[in-house]
Amino acid sequence: MLSILYVVAAYLLGSVSFSVIIAKKLKQVDIRQHGSGNAGATNTLRVLGIGPAIVVLLLDCLKGVVAVWGSLFLTGDPLVASASGLAAIVGHNWPIYYGFRGGKGVATTIGVLVSLVFLAALVSGIIAIISIVISRYVSLGSLLFISGTTILTIVFSTYYVYPTVYLYFLIVITALSFWRHRTNIARLVKGTENKIGQKAPSN
Repeated sequence: MLSILYVVAAYLLGSVSFSVIIAKKLKQVDIRQHGSGNAGATNTLRVLGIGPAIVVLLLDCLKGVVAVWGSLFLTGDPLVASASGLAAIVGHNWPIYYGFRGGKGVATTIGVLVSLVFLAALVSGIIAIISIVISRYVSLGSLLFISGTTILTIVFSTYYVYPTVYLYFLIVITALSFWRHRTNIARLVKGTENKIGQKAPSN
């Protein structure tokens, strides 16, 4: 029962949309009505600037960290930790407090993956940052980070003993992220994806 309650609590935590809250506080606007319409750090950068974007990024990452480490502390069960991390991501994407209309869950996913498989996430994060600096495509870097973490976890499992359940959840998280980024992927293929620093067309 405690495990189920914690997964539900992780979803409710993930549902807290800091981009929506900060945009309301700073500019009295719904960030989902501006820029790309996405409730996340990248759109916060477009609409509010770098300072608020960094705050949103860190707070959204923290949701994933708290969901995973909190469940490990309370239950010590890798399955519950993985499920709680996924629940936090789902909450960010479909927040109960905001009509189930949220972001794409990248920052919260970063927090979850860093907490579950730190080394694989660290290496993939470095690769993702380099790709963003070179290409200026945040979406590409995000997808490289998430898929790279899953692939490197498989590679590193030869040397590090990860709970098998982590890999299953990483595959689900990767599939979810690619599905959430399906329109970005289509634009990347067409060469029309928005680059960092470039304004997205308003919805």
